Amino acid sequence: MTPTNLISIAILAVLVFWSVGAYNRLIRLKNVIANAFGQIDVQLKRRYDLIPNLVEAAKKYLLHERETLEAVINARNQAKSASDAVRSRPANALAVTTLAAAEQTLTSSLGNLFALNEAYPELKADQTIRELSEELTSTENKVTFARQAFNDAVLDYNNAQGQFPAVLVAKLFSFAPSAMLQATESADERKAVRIQM
Repeated sequence: MTPTNLISIAILAVLVFWSVGAYNRLIRLKNVIANAFGQIDVQLKRRYDLIPNLVEAAKKYLLHERETLEAVINARNQAKSASDAVRSRPANALAVTTLAAAEQTLTSSLGNLFALNEAYPELKADQTIRELSEELTSTENKVTFARQAFNDAVLDYNNAQGQFPAVLVAKLFSFAPSAMLQATESADERKAVRIQM
């Protein structure tokens, strides 16, 4: 073998080892995303289980607010469906975006239910509703923390698959960017609170 052949073989070996390493890193990061979504999924399941109980407890006080209760249940069902879709493909950007939109709708519906809670003293005084509301609030906080871990995992993955030269391996093996699970709040909620004196 000539020295040129040896150098070519060495360069080829380095490229193969580097490609395998880049591929394995992308797979590991996709698995981190799946694990991070698993943490969200546990909290979302708890949330989805609490909502029907809350609606059922509120029904006896809110018979004339049937539309609000139905909207909460419909939004919950859509969010649960979207969550199930993400569970099977946690790095899929479209599935994550659909879940974020469904969660936004659910949060809005729950906000309407909680507004009714404030408007009806007998509803606000019900022990079961108070306990369910507290559990739901606690679960929402856990979802927020889990969402942050998920978004951090997505950021690491997107950075890894988008940087040169790993982007070559990413394109070759169809590693597409993932989407972050955005906070479910409207633009109005993001505005600073104005205090008038």
